[in-house]
Amino acid sequence: MCNLTNDVPQAFDWDAAAQKSVDRWQRSELNYGVVEFVAPQEYMVRPPQPLVYLFLIEVGHPSLVNGLCATVSKIISEALPRIPNAEGRTRVGFIGFDTSLYYFSIPRDGSENNDPSMLVVSDLDEPFLPTPDNLLVTLSESMQNVQTFLEKLPTMFQDNPQTGSAMGSALRAGHRMTAAIGAKITVLSSSLPNAGFGKLENRERKDILGTSKEGSLLQTQNSFYKSFAVECSKNQVSIDMFLFSSAYQDVASLSNLPRYTGGQTYFYPGWNAARQEDAIKLAQEFTNYLSSEIGLEAVLRVRASTGLRMSAFYGNFFNRSSDLCAFPSFPRDQQYNVEVAIDETLTRPQVFLQAAVLHTSCNGSRRIRVMTLGLPTTDNIASVYAGADAQAITTYFSHKAVERALSSGLDAARDALQSKVIEILQTYKSNIGGGTGGLTLPGNLRALPVLFLGLIKNVGLRKSALIPSDLRAAALCLLSTLPTALLLRYIYPAFHSLHDMPDDAGVPDPQTGNIVMPPLLNLSSERIVPYGLYLLDDGVNQFLWVGRDAVPALLLDVFGVEDQSLIKQGKTTLPLLDNDFSQRIHAVLEKARDHKSKGVGSITVPTLYVVRESGEPTLKLWAQTLLVEDRADQGVSLQQWLGMLREKVRSNLEDVPLILSTWPD
Repeated sequence: MCNLTNDVPQAFDWDAAAQKSVDRWQRSELNYGVVEFVAPQEYMVRPPQPLVYLFLIEVGHPSLVNGLCATVSKIISEALPRIPNAEGRTRVGFIGFDTSLYYFSIPRDGSENNDPSMLVVSDLDEPFLPTPDNLLVTLSESMQNVQTFLEKLPTMFQDNPQTGSAMGSALRAGHRMTAAIGAKITVLSSSLPNAGFGKLENRERKDILGTSKEGSLLQTQNSFYKSFAVECSKNQVSIDMFLFSSAYQDVASLSNLPRYTGGQTYFYPGWNAARQEDAIKLAQEFTNYLSSEIGLEAVLRVRASTGLRMSAFYGNFFNRSSDLCAFPSFPRDQQYNVEVAIDETLTRPQVFLQAAVLHTSCNGSRRIRVMTLGLPTTDNIASVYAGADAQAITTYFSHKAVERALSSGLDAARDALQSKVIEILQTYKSNIGGGTGGLTLPGNLRALPVLFLGLIKNVGLRKSALIPSDLRAAALCLLSTLPTALLLRYIYPAFHSLHDMPDDAGVPDPQTGNIVMPPLLNLSSERIVPYGLYLLDDGVNQFLWVGRDAVPALLLDVFGVEDQSLIKQGKTTLPLLDNDFSQRIHAVLEKARDHKSKGVGSITVPTLYVVRESGEPTLKLWAQTLLVEDRADQGVSLQQWLGMLREKVRSNLEDVPLILSTWPD
């Protein structure tokens, strides 16, 4: 592959475990595209890092009003036995914060005094560790006392009147506590950080939403969040943000912490524990989050054949050098994109790409995972188009569009996406399609214009004066991290007709045992009949659309009532009734939520909203924005989009050099 001849050591033909000679061509690394090696001592600068969770929990008045502190305490307590801890090295710690910092010293189980002690630090400018002991405890040695502490935590602050949030100072304290060993810091917050380090102001301005100035709201307000994240990355400290505010929280600034440390931003707008759906969703997601096996202290390097160079990297990590990406933690539910530049004329029939990830498993084993890919080369542009992957192209340009939105604004991001799809169409039409007729692409790329339209109309990039900046910033986080299968669902949702679904839909397939889903529909209101029941699902939210003329028998089977006005609108839980149709509907909803069947890991449990066509206009409008092929808000319909592309391609054919260029400057 590298076109060099190496001396192969004798050990290469010897199986040390079986103590016998082996045929080298049977070795795993010569037969499989993905191989993992146990790393020798030379790949360690210190013993493998243990799994450490440090929870930063806001304990001020906002987190008491919405029930966050009590709910999270209970969830963590019940999930502790599920945190990976095979080697017994996993450690946990807790810091509470409002306008002061609260450290909790938790003794080992069986100690003379099993009661946790709280240590208060009110100096936000120079937060210090009040004691070196028992702030990070070994879970296997202190399980009972940690659970006892979590039971008491909500009552410690039940009358706390403080409304301020010193999140930045709490982060600095957490970094100081964990920098020597590395950790995953999990922040759970209900308000805008407005005290201490990283103090933020409420800068939401509805008058600039939908204008060219809107991009300023997506910029980082305080440089602390990026510089601190880079410092954390150097010390193998990763940060995950769980944000629950019902008011402005500046997701755009706070999301920098996960972006550069290999973490993730989870956004729960308007969350309240009193709402059963909110509490259950958080319990399921946070339990999955804590029980997930992750990689630690990882670095990624991608190599390639002569003539190829890694020119750009996209995803949540820190680019430590030109070709080395650092991940304090490596989650299971993110995707990373690497851009490859062709520096020389490729003369060989194949090129090779190899990604190597050096990481520590959460059970303390140092590993090297190597992924190798061989690709054929061609000088025939028709072969390039025939071998292209529309899903991969869409994913790549999703990352590019987010980068452009954050650096140059939303208009620039949308224009760049439009220019790129026009260029792809132009090049094909001029060089392969004969230069005449309508829009043409090979079968494998025919979905590309629709996927790009879905990307442009996604809540993260859509031109609109109705999208709060926090919601948009959270959507941009998803567009730049979601695995391909979930990203495509997010930009082009699944649309099913339920009232007339086939008899085999919603029941297990006899051969595979998997639930059969109803046929997919085009995302157009033309598909909706007034008496129908439909499911719209973008992987984050599910909308159950009830037509204004839905018959009483249908409503009775699904909702248990015959009068449509009695159906609860908005965020809800669908009742499971004692009839075949209700059970099939539930099976379809659950199958749609099954991320593992799509080959990806994700903790997200989509929220279900019931939308009555004759009901709440705002909720109805929100669901309709998922119908990508319709004209909605300030977006064009699919027919208008294709007509515009056709005109641009036709008018530019004679004026623009037809080459596959780089992302437009």
